[in-house]
Amino acid sequence: MPSAPNLLNLEKVSKSYGVRPLLTDVSLGIGAGERIGIVGRNGDGKTTLLEVMTGLEEPDSGRVSQQRGLLIGYLHQGDELEDTHSVREAVLGGRADHEWAADVRMREIVEELLVGIALDRPVLGLSGGERRRCSLAALLLGDHDLIVLDEPTNHLDVEAVAWLARHLVQRPSAMVVVTHDRWFLDEVCQWTWEVHDGVVDAYEGGYAAFVLAKAERQRQASASEVRRQNLARKELAWLRRGPPARTSKPKFRIDAANALIEDVPPPRDRLELQRFATQRLGKDVIDIEDVDLVRGERTLLAHATWRLGPGDRVGIVGVNGAGKSSVLNLISGDLAPAAGKVKRGRTVALRHLSQQLDDVDPDGRVLPTVESIRRVTRTADGEITATSMLERFGFTGDKLTARIGDLSGGERRRFQLLTLLLDEPNVLLLDEPTNDLDIETLNVLEDFLDGWPGTLIVVSHDRYFLERVTDSVWALLGDGQISMLPRGVDEYLERRAAQLHHDATPAAVQAEPASAVPTKAKPGSAEERAARKAIARIDKRLEKIAEQEAALNAEVLEHAQDYEKLAEISARLGVLADEKDELELEWLEASELLD
Repeated sequence: MPSAPNLLNLEKVSKSYGVRPLLTDVSLGIGAGERIGIVGRNGDGKTTLLEVMTGLEEPDSGRVSQQRGLLIGYLHQGDELEDTHSVREAVLGGRADHEWAADVRMREIVEELLVGIALDRPVLGLSGGERRRCSLAALLLGDHDLIVLDEPTNHLDVEAVAWLARHLVQRPSAMVVVTHDRWFLDEVCQWTWEVHDGVVDAYEGGYAAFVLAKAERQRQASASEVRRQNLARKELAWLRRGPPARTSKPKFRIDAANALIEDVPPPRDRLELQRFATQRLGKDVIDIEDVDLVRGERTLLAHATWRLGPGDRVGIVGVNGAGKSSVLNLISGDLAPAAGKVKRGRTVALRHLSQQLDDVDPDGRVLPTVESIRRVTRTADGEITATSMLERFGFTGDKLTARIGDLSGGERRRFQLLTLLLDEPNVLLLDEPTNDLDIETLNVLEDFLDGWPGTLIVVSHDRYFLERVTDSVWALLGDGQISMLPRGVDEYLERRAAQLHHDATPAAVQAEPASAVPTKAKPGSAEERAARKAIARIDKRLEKIAEQEAALNAEVLEHAQDYEKLAEISARLGVLADEKDELELEWLEASELLD
């Protein structure tokens, strides 16, 4: 039976800007319902590919063909909202509340993306983040055969990114997305296209599969670019040792992955970094003691106490407006508490990467400016020269003598990070550090931080980056405290969902004995016996699942070249992983009833 024709095809398409070719004889197609992620360095042609694909730019040569009547929705990096419109007009076409609220799909999109934005506000007064969310909501409310998204997760918090991933997976439309959010790529995409050197390489699967394929390709290549090869293997090692859900989805050969990383150590030597950090910092770093933090009429912290020690690596999550940046400003001393104390150790050398691009002399040149800060910087791995750091962060050739004022937004962000790291701080505050950075630069930054000895506090909506560089996650949940989350971002999303459910439940229902927090079962009671039986039953089943997973992984080795068989095994592993998740949740619920 012949396969259905593609929605859109590119045939031998080339496109240059000036003398630089961005696309050279590129041929590819997008099928109905396919979800494709596009990655590549900033400036290598990702957005150009989208614009040629959608007809906004004409190719220099080659042909772009679309299925007759194809409906395409495109989320640009800018927006096309009319300043004279209200949010209701711009997003909902002027629909009254009862009209959009009666439609389940519409209501969900509005409630998730327009939370906190009054529908009758004028577009003119919206912030950049609010305009972005309005543009995304307007696109998702339409019916399209193909949606094209250029950095859709910008200005979304962790919670909204998780919702968007679920929403896109459930939509029937095909999708092409440019993003540096690697968790999002893994969660949503069935294919990954890498744009580089004028060509587009296609890989089946999300980010994890892309990393494996790239590492294999580099292994088979010559021994040049050793550092880049090691970075890919290091990234793969972290992916394979990470949460099981991440590595059970991609359809890559697990034996090949294991062979590539068998001699790769964990990304960081935590004990060594802790030792080095304690030498530099001593025992006292940052102590927030009984602090009230107030902004305007909002109390962000109330009698909050939080202690940060030498070598702690923590991430902070919370909804937009929860006060994450304010907490960083509190730690740095840029914001004073309304009550309580913030004590900093005597040896603390703190640097703060804010969301704003710091003012630098636009007439300064890259290399002389960097060398004026420090020619050599120290990490736990040894000394690194300023020129080596510049090379690691992508400043080579003409870029070394470029005017800082001529750098792109992404390049200025890289430059800002670089100058901050060269200053050898022992306490580092990073506020949304992944903004404007491509995946390759993020890999370099993560690699550098693996050997950086100090106390690290990161605010980020980039879930992958948070999990990769920090050892614990803390949350601002609106209760005036900074709460530790032992299970990280997953626990944050669960607690936020419980909060929202509680807020949406009528007070009369909330007052009933069935509480969100279970009470302990009395010793010897039927409830306690039932909980212990449940735990014993779940433990046995989890042991069986572990045995079945081991057997299936052994089958993977036997059928390494049989891709149909591998797909079948991958599906069975996925079913087991889902069952295991449900059982672990049931185990936790039962254990909470016991002392």
